[in-house]
Amino acid sequence: MQNKGLIRLFAIILSVVCLYQLSFTWFAKNVEKDAVIYAETKAVASDTEELGKMEREYLDSVANTPVVNLGFTEFTYNEVKEKEINLGLDLKGGINAILEVSVRDILFGLSTESKNPVFNEALINAAKAQKDSDKDYLLLFYEAFETASNGSVKLSDPSIFGNKSLKDKINFKMTDDEVKPILEQEVKGSINTAFEVLRSRIDRFGVTQPNIQRIGESGRILIELPGAKDIDRVRKLLQSTAELQFWEVYTNQDLTQFFLSANTTLAEILKVEEAEVELDSAQVKDDEIDDLLGEVKDSVDFETTNPLFSKLFVRFPQSQNDISSIIGTASVKDTAIINEYLSMKEVRALLPSELKYTKFAWDAKSNNDFINFYALKSNRDDEAPIQGDVISDASQVFDQLGANPEVSMTMNSKGTKQWAKMTTANVGKFVAVVLDDYVYSAPRVNDAITTGRTSISGQFTIDEAQDLANALKSGKLPAAARIIQSDVVGPSLGQEAIDSGTYSFIIALIIVLLWMLFYYGKAGIFSDIALVLNILFIFGVLTSFGAVLTLPGIAGIVLTIGMSVDANVLIYERIKEELNKGKGLKESINDGFGGALSSILDANVTTLLTGIILYVFGTGPVKGFATTLMIGIVTSLFSAIFITRLLIEWYVNKDRQLTFNTNITKNWFKDINIDFLKKRKMSYLISGIILIIGLGSLFTNGLNYGVDFKGGRTYTVRFAENVSPPEIANTLKDAFGSSPEVKTFGSANQLKITTKYKIDDYGVAVEDEIQQLLYNGLGSFIPAGISFEQFKPGDKEVNIGIMEFYMVGPTIADDIKQAAIWAIIGSLIVVFIYILIRFRKWQFSLGAVAAVFHDVLIVLSIFSLLYKVLPFDMEIGQSFIAAILTVVGYSLNDTVVIFDRIREFNNKHPMWKYSRTVNTALSSTLGRTVNTSLTTLIVLLAIFIFGGDSIKGFMFALIIGVIVGTYSSLFIASPIMYDTTEKLDKKSKS
Repeated sequence: MQNKGLIRLFAIILSVVCLYQLSFTWFAKNVEKDAVIYAETKAVASDTEELGKMEREYLDSVANTPVVNLGFTEFTYNEVKEKEINLGLDLKGGINAILEVSVRDILFGLSTESKNPVFNEALINAAKAQKDSDKDYLLLFYEAFETASNGSVKLSDPSIFGNKSLKDKINFKMTDDEVKPILEQEVKGSINTAFEVLRSRIDRFGVTQPNIQRIGESGRILIELPGAKDIDRVRKLLQSTAELQFWEVYTNQDLTQFFLSANTTLAEILKVEEAEVELDSAQVKDDEIDDLLGEVKDSVDFETTNPLFSKLFVRFPQSQNDISSIIGTASVKDTAIINEYLSMKEVRALLPSELKYTKFAWDAKSNNDFINFYALKSNRDDEAPIQGDVISDASQVFDQLGANPEVSMTMNSKGTKQWAKMTTANVGKFVAVVLDDYVYSAPRVNDAITTGRTSISGQFTIDEAQDLANALKSGKLPAAARIIQSDVVGPSLGQEAIDSGTYSFIIALIIVLLWMLFYYGKAGIFSDIALVLNILFIFGVLTSFGAVLTLPGIAGIVLTIGMSVDANVLIYERIKEELNKGKGLKESINDGFGGALSSILDANVTTLLTGIILYVFGTGPVKGFATTLMIGIVTSLFSAIFITRLLIEWYVNKDRQLTFNTNITKNWFKDINIDFLKKRKMSYLISGIILIIGLGSLFTNGLNYGVDFKGGRTYTVRFAENVSPPEIANTLKDAFGSSPEVKTFGSANQLKITTKYKIDDYGVAVEDEIQQLLYNGLGSFIPAGISFEQFKPGDKEVNIGIMEFYMVGPTIADDIKQAAIWAIIGSLIVVFIYILIRFRKWQFSLGAVAAVFHDVLIVLSIFSLLYKVLPFDMEIGQSFIAAILTVVGYSLNDTVVIFDRIREFNNKHPMWKYSRTVNTALSSTLGRTVNTSLTTLIVLLAIFIFGGDSIKGFMFALIIGVIVGTYSSLFIASPIMYDTTEKLDKKSKS
């Protein structure tokens, strides 16, 4: 092997980098352990709420304090936390949602809530059409409007979009084709606004490693909040309409006396006593606590006498130039305690009568973890003088010098009058632009503004100015976002998934390592070392890229372990063949690695292609599975081809003998000569019978479609005792109007309840109503003392109630189904083309695709035949499609290895009859086929038995796929390729 030194260096660097990346997870866990120890010294062990509060206090205190010193650099806890491995929703708990910005509401707002009957009929008809179409709502609206108007009215009509608020962009003379691009731009801008508002809200929510991203140009937004515990708050946060307001503000001069009095009063109320932190030697040392928390004597004294000023740096003006709308500045971590202090009734009572309705607010963004504080001039009704619905347009521009970004905004006639009045009254003072109760800007008013056009200047970047412009425009359009798909997992269920996933991972790894030692003896040690390094590489690369590890992702890694053995098996089997020919050990090793390379690359590329398709069409856990599968394939290739070879050649170069079998296995699969083609008619018959039965079941019994494909709400509910699904279904019949689908999910005290009740309705109120109906309906089965709040999903002490909640709206369900179909079709087309390019004969492509099609149909047939019989979930959803595409990849892996050997023998022995070539290729690869399939199957069985309930159906599909895929590569793919080749040869000779 050439460039050994370079490969060795790369392997060492890659290992060090992966260990470095994974070390942050270890560091983060250590800090969190210290937080637990600290909490236990501060709170009663039985008070879980107080313990949690103390843990958060500790972590907040070290958030920006170096907790890791690597010699050449230091890291704070926040930095360490950002670099640790990302756990997905199913492992950490939290919420995953797809929101859709209502384009219908945007259009209705742009029309100034038009009463035009043609326009409103088009809105309704477009909404109906969207349920059965994958087109964007806007395109459906155009079609519906054209049909409803039939030329009688135009989009630019004054009663629709030719109104005053759009007068600068649309006039009544414009044609529909001229109006459409303008509407598209307005809708796009409104969706961008919704995205920015949601991102801003999520950033302030405090969830570690959130993810928010646009889904194409569809108006849909994917939001993942792993670890989020207050589910109700999240749902309200995501779906409430943005509230834009303009307020007058108090200056720091106006509130000087209040803050001085508040600080003194708080010191008396809190009665903070100086105390030393006492921990016994078995826990954290005193000096370590002092270093981490800063609880030194001086700081304690200052906090005792100045509880408010120790948290909030108030800007007391020393001169006229110091007067500002910014009252003070604080660390982001202290904002909650400051809010708590200032909301105390004793503190509020200190405000003079003219200031008693003061409303405190924080800046919309922080700077180096510090954030500004403002005081708004509120009133008894807490209503802003100007609401955001008066903004007709806003955009990012530059100042008169063309240097600094600012925001230009235009108001409607009502807003122009209000703005003129406010700015006239506040010349020389300040006004604030507030969105969702956060201050975006609080500039000084230099002159009265009577034109309705004004600019807002500040220390903006171009992006920040654009965001503010979007925020200003959001008040004009009621572009509420609604959750059309969501998955809520309780933290306890997430922890159970981690435990089961880890358990199955360790068992699968041990089985594979022992098998390689048993089958290949001393050579198996080197493949085991390469396999362990491969796992290090997978987790290291996942962490480096910030990829999210999910339960299907763990399954993908474990599956990769099984499949990565395949490369070593191919290499070792080729080395054994070369040794049997009488070649020397070094020559056999060299020829074995070289001879197996083509098969390894072809087999892994086909699997990689299906992984890419999975990634493109999948979402959430499916995408996580695809990510780990693709990373695993690449790292497995490197480990098997290069690491294993480095180790073997190092060993052999020391003149040591190396065998590639044990005394037990040395004669296994040796001198096999089976006439597979002779049995092809029988295999066609067997497969035909199974497919006929399966197709009959698919047409009569159908499949158990999950909510992914049909829409609905699914609740995983855990009870204190075992329950009967039929009894629960009957109990809930009255609550939901019809019997929901109820089945045991895992243990007998856990059910999956699926209903389509109010599936066309969205919103927090609807979700609460359905969960309340569920709680009331299950009342007799729920232990006394379990309240509705404890029953709902989220962070809770009791392990009873809703553990997971999954909702898919009917519109997105159709889209998911469509994407799944395209994923399967796309994978077959891509594979056909790849094999055609590699083998230069369409017969090879036909054989491979026919085998894959055969495997998919059989897996579907078995699921159709058995979903009512087997005691675990066998729903057809996104995870099942991931399993199907994995089966496609695995089946191709097997088939391509055999095809590669057929091509090799055909080139070496052109005079052989083609039947002999095919049979010899099948026989010579049988050891590898059985070995790889058996290893993968054992791994999958380990996950199936010891993994979580949520992936049992997924793993069952893979198990069936591996068995059927192994069979089809031997008895379907090669025979079909042979038959079509022979027929073509006969025709060409005749």
